[in-house]
Amino acid sequence: MRKNILYASNRLREKLWFRPLIFCVVSILGALIAKLADATSIHEIVPEIKSESLGDLLNTISASMLVIAIFAVGSMISAFSAASSIATPRSFKLIIADDVSQNALSVFIGAFIYSIVAMVALKNGYYGTAGHFTLLVFTLLFFTLVILTFLRWVERISKLGRMGHTIKLVENAAFNAIKNRLELPNLGGIAVNPSTVKGLAVFCETSGYVQQINMSRLQEIAEKLDVLITINAIQGSFVTLDKPLFYISPQSYPIVVDVFSELINAFTIGHIRYFDEDPRFGLITLTEIASRALSPGINDPGTAIQIIGSHVRLFSLWNNASTITVEKKITFDRIAVPEIVISDLFEDAFRPIARDGAANIEVTLRLQKAYTSLYAIDNFAIKKAALHHSYQSFERAVIANDFEDDINQLKSASLFTKQL
Repeated sequence: MRKNILYASNRLREKLWFRPLIFCVVSILGALIAKLADATSIHEIVPEIKSESLGDLLNTISASMLVIAIFAVGSMISAFSAASSIATPRSFKLIIADDVSQNALSVFIGAFIYSIVAMVALKNGYYGTAGHFTLLVFTLLFFTLVILTFLRWVERISKLGRMGHTIKLVENAAFNAIKNRLELPNLGGIAVNPSTVKGLAVFCETSGYVQQINMSRLQEIAEKLDVLITINAIQGSFVTLDKPLFYISPQSYPIVVDVFSELINAFTIGHIRYFDEDPRFGLITLTEIASRALSPGINDPGTAIQIIGSHVRLFSLWNNASTITVEKKITFDRIAVPEIVISDLFEDAFRPIARDGAANIEVTLRLQKAYTSLYAIDNFAIKKAALHHSYQSFERAVIANDFEDDINQLKSASLFTKQL
């Protein structure tokens, strides 16, 4: 349930209208709640505030907030375009979910709505003496919030959409997804036993990416039917009409079509991938940024080298996972879930960079250093993948380079030569 709520919350955070809507409702309530002060005795002790002075202040706020809100939207659109063109379009969801920018836009629009509602109420004699004073306090608080938000937003907008900031956002998203998966390698279910019969294959009626799996719902149905569900397509997998979504065993169990529909509906399938529960997507997005930087039109090997460093940090998470023995918590004993395959992660992270940067000695050297660092991790699958990719990267570089000194330097730095 918690994961389902978190998934829905993250999707709402990516909507530009959600946070401004909340601030608009709060601002309207704030303008109207000031009236409640008139029902108290504080009108006897507070100073009398003239409606003209309040009106001038509200007019100033309303006139300036609309302009600033339009400017904020324009700046955010420019940042989104820059991130899509300079980095990769896959980073767009992370840029648009930036808390500081969304809060700034929400505060600016909320202050504008607040000033309009308060002005209308003020001109129609809605407030008394205490209400005038309370409205002044609210207005000054709003004004202070606007100033602080604007200063913070100016500092953030200077980074939003820039290459370094985008890489950091994607790396953080990948970090969280990998960390969560390492804590629950089987999503709280049991491990898939390759020797057991998978059972009856169930297919999806649509094609798309698996975005989320409602494990609680699957467990509930599996207990009711007294069956075991073996998931074949985890988050990030692209399912088609010919690829089983999951298997049900025992196969001979009579299951009605309606139950199939309920089970399939526990899988959220869409046209795009999300970073939340898809560790591979974060690595793929980082590598796309590196590949674009290595294209002849851009020729920015420094960005590719920075991405390689990000990959090393992300794969280093397995070092903690393998050195600390933690008892796996099984919450869903009726669901078998496959773990992430390390070799697939290495393909996502390093193969495109090795291919596109094969002719660049600086990039290939950094790749070999990365493989050497990852080989030190206490994980057999990572050691095997690092050794394999070290050899492949070297062979690509030999084909792309014809300068003998560079090849010799690369060979001496390569992981596979040190393990011969």
